[in-house]
Amino acid sequence: MTTATGHTSAIRASKVIGTSVYATNGDKIGKVEDVVLDKQSNNIMFAVVGFGGFLGMNEKFHPLPWSTLDYEKQKDGYVVNVTKAQLEAAPADGIDELTRADGDTLRDRIYDHYQAPRYWQ
Repeated sequence: MTTATGHTSAIRASKVIGTSVYATNGDKIGKVEDVVLDKQSNNIMFAVVGFGGFLGMNEKFHPLPWSTLDYEKQKDGYVVNVTKAQLEAAPADGIDELTRADGDTLRDRIYDHYQAPRYWQ
């Protein structure tokens, strides 16, 4: 089955991880480092986007609500309608820390920050 943008509704996590993420102005923000699943609701909690590092040093990991990523075939990557200021002010942490305490507290902060629709309500 295809989505409204013509993409299939199923994708393997291995195809998502490593995919570039761009701002709407075309600037590369980073790449998807991981995808965090919500085992209770069977939804994707968020994508973890890494940016700002060089050769793995000082890289920041930002969780983005899955619904904020829109795949664009011509870019071979995801485009997010997020400003640099929003991203810099967003919650960020190490990948392991992003899922502490089931990730619920962080999930709520992320969805509030990006004003994304909550899949769990």
